[in-house]
Amino acid sequence: MALWCPDWPAVAVARGRGLVGGEPIAVLAAGRVTACSRSARRAGVRRGMRKRQAQAACPELTVAQADPHRDGRFFDPVTAAVTTVIPMTEVLRPGLLVMAADRAGRYFGGEAELAEAVVEAVEAAGVIAQVGVADQLFTAVLAARSGQVVPPGTGADFLADRPVADLAIEPSLSAPERDELVNLLWRLGLRTLGRFAALDPADVSARFSADAVRAHRMAAGRPGRRPSRAPIPPDLEVTYRCDPPVDRIDAAAFLGRRLAEELHRRLMSAALACTRLTVHVITDSGRRHSRTWRCAEPLTPEATADRIRWQLEGWLTAAGTESGPDGPLVRLILEPVELVDPGGLQHALTGAGLPTDVGTGLGERARRSLVRVQGLLGGESVRVPVPSGGRGPAERVSLVTYGDEAVPTLPVDAAWPDALARPLPALLTTGAAELLDAAGDPVTVTARGSFSSEPVEVCMGRSRRRVQWWAGPWPFGIDDGAPVADDEPAPFARNTAVAARAQVLLDETGVAGTSRALLLCFRGARWSVEGVYE
Repeated sequence: MALWCPDWPAVAVARGRGLVGGEPIAVLAAGRVTACSRSARRAGVRRGMRKRQAQAACPELTVAQADPHRDGRFFDPVTAAVTTVIPMTEVLRPGLLVMAADRAGRYFGGEAELAEAVVEAVEAAGVIAQVGVADQLFTAVLAARSGQVVPPGTGADFLADRPVADLAIEPSLSAPERDELVNLLWRLGLRTLGRFAALDPADVSARFSADAVRAHRMAAGRPGRRPSRAPIPPDLEVTYRCDPPVDRIDAAAFLGRRLAEELHRRLMSAALACTRLTVHVITDSGRRHSRTWRCAEPLTPEATADRIRWQLEGWLTAAGTESGPDGPLVRLILEPVELVDPGGLQHALTGAGLPTDVGTGLGERARRSLVRVQGLLGGESVRVPVPSGGRGPAERVSLVTYGDEAVPTLPVDAAWPDALARPLPALLTTGAAELLDAAGDPVTVTARGSFSSEPVEVCMGRSRRRVQWWAGPWPFGIDDGAPVADDEPAPFARNTAVAARAQVLLDETGVAGTSRALLLCFRGARWSVEGVYE
């Protein structure tokens, strides 16, 4: 079961400023509207609008800057209201939480009755919410946006006709690059979740990223990731005794950052990553308060510190009420609930949220490791890639010694009229090849930049493949090294060897079951394989 509070950033602004009359509100980040209230939308305000456009559409608009801490602080009373019905909840982000509905549904007499009880508890706290129930987490979150209960076993049918953009509609369930995946699927003509789910999982894993594989499972209504079966080491839990007891928000925020760093030091030492974290606090009277946070990606130190701060601010703000602590905090406990292998949810080389080097994009741990390798093997032993200019795919990357200025060998912004057009090969390789015609004679490139005869077969070592289709050749210079006169229209002025590239599609029927395209380069009167298109 998922509980969704529409326009929560705008609701948090209204609760923080004491606005209860349905005033139009817009929340801005980087000068653009990221969330707005229903009354603001009725006046013409939309997400993505600039501040002046929104104020022109609604002159009485109340404008506030985005503040995740404010959103988390005011969402805690909503979570506390839900826990009066279902004790165990998981917060995905301020404005959205999920809970297991099977046992609670049986207790209340059905899932519909349980959803009604949850909504009534939240409305008693002065917040409008919608509930969705489904077999899987992603399906339940989408169902909550329309207030539906998806019958068991019908999740795939519910998702089939929904737009593919729904894969990125909820940031707490998607990776940062999910928007790029959605744009790519749209350009490929996969406009609905059903059409994306119809793709073969093997094809998705071979063509797209690991996040696309998770998105494919979500679109098909299949189960998502599971908790690690390995027992959680007891030494990963972080416990801190507050002396003196903490009763101020600023002190709690500072403490949360320290404990978050300590937790991630222990996780890195154990080669683990945390995707679900429970924050416990114990007051001076011995009362315990707990809240669980769940994330799509492994928690970083900064993300962990933010969630601790949101939680402690919410508790301390509600101190003395039924949902808040009954006194100062004397103990704070961080308990990793779900651990995964860091390789299962791969981060970029920048590291799990660690500060990065602007020049190279490397995280602190990666930098220390590279410097150590340089000390052992020499400075030239470690090189980092930087974008470069050039005509061929291999020329567009330069390797620069780590620590030196990231200056490419060739200027990127220079004019390259003979450059290979996109798409570029997925795999760069080197290897001799021979292009043959129907008579078995070698195919070369003439001085006029065309094939000497039509290619029908490619030989690579002992392997021979027929050519289904070819394109090119595309000359990109003279290969004999002789100077060319200013008035000589090379390479067509004289019979010299030229350098050229061509693309061929191989017939691999009965070998791999599919076709493969190669990028061939003709240089020095010989062919070589320069790249493979996957």
